[in-house]
Amino acid sequence: ISKECHQLASRQYEILNNDILPALSRRGIHLLRHHDRTEAQRAWVKAYFDREVRPLLTPIGLDPSHPFPQVVNKSLNFIVSLGGKDAFDRGTGISIVKAPRVLPRVIKIPDELTEKGQAFCLLSSIIHAHIGDLFNDREIIAYSQFRVTRDSDLWVDEEEVKNLRHALQGELQGRQFGIAVRLEVAKNCPEPLSQFLLSQFSLSKDRLYQMDGPVNMVRLSELVDHVQQANLRFPAFYAKADAKLEHQNIFEVLKKQDILLHHPFQPFQTVIDFIRTAATDPSVLAIK
Repeated sequence: ISKECHQLASRQYEILNNDILPALSRRGIHLLRHHDRTEAQRAWVKAYFDREVRPLLTPIGLDPSHPFPQVVNKSLNFIVSLGGKDAFDRGTGISIVKAPRVLPRVIKIPDELTEKGQAFCLLSSIIHAHIGDLFNDREIIAYSQFRVTRDSDLWVDEEEVKNLRHALQGELQGRQFGIAVRLEVAKNCPEPLSQFLLSQFSLSKDRLYQMDGPVNMVRLSELVDHVQQANLRFPAFYAKADAKLEHQNIFEVLKKQDILLHHPFQPFQTVIDFIRTAATDPSVLAIK
């Protein structure tokens, strides 16, 4: 299973980098990394970082009094290897930076700064480009984004629990901090950093996934909300009712045949009509 999953992850990023992103670029939709951005775009990104991102970032330096922090399931984080000493003369070598979930993962660069089409950048790219600003007078030796997937299974002993709703509420609170099952890091993450993270999450090396791109590819779907080219979108889907049910009493149809409804591909209005018909039919004794 591990072998298949690693191959699947590699294939996903191969398609993203070799097929999807070039195809978007040909249509004027550019997802820019730091080295792809112009000087004007870099200046805008720097201002965005200082205004929107930096105030929400709190680096956590690891030392005996500051152990490895709790990392939420599938959240974006950064691990940074530092040289030198901080303002308190501490030589903490590793720091963790958690990316705030309140910020969008895909940020649109103003159109006036883009010559052709639309340009976007990822929150992870912005933090990567300016992570040194978080550590004054410290040398950045290496860094990488990372994400941990946790076991989110819920376990409730129904024989012992008297109030299932309250029991599930307690389980849901701890769901984001279950046992780690997978660690994702950037493809260029130095081995010492990835090994450090594996040890912190008690994972073996076969649970490590090195990603050639953003560690959470699902967040790229935010592009769909930003892109203005309507011709690139799928046509809107409108659910259609069964022709047999139009202008007919649904009970009369049911006397002749069964009806299978497949939602959302068929409208839920049919169910509402069924209940309304039952409510006004004098032969109906009960509705359950």
